[in-house]
Amino acid sequence: MKVEVISPSETLYSGEAESVTVPSQMGPFTLLEHHAAIVAILEAGKVVLNNGKGEHREFDIKGGFVENHSNQLTVCVEL
Repeated sequence: MKVEVISPSETLYSGEAESVTVPSQMGPFTLLEHHAAIVAILEAGKVVLNNGKGEHREFDIKGGFVENHSNQLTVCVEL
């Protein structure tokens, strides 16, 4: 799926990912390819992206929100 992780000042990641785990207000959850459309508020924690090839990236965040629609995931974060 296409993923963008952005903050007010920069784009932290733009590319493909197999899964993305985010820290929501109701606990962490993972979004996979073809996940249902969703918008959720994020709390402080880690955003973890896995590309399916054993590589992953992590971002420590203070909060934000996530939106997924039509296999395009946008994670807007405050660092």
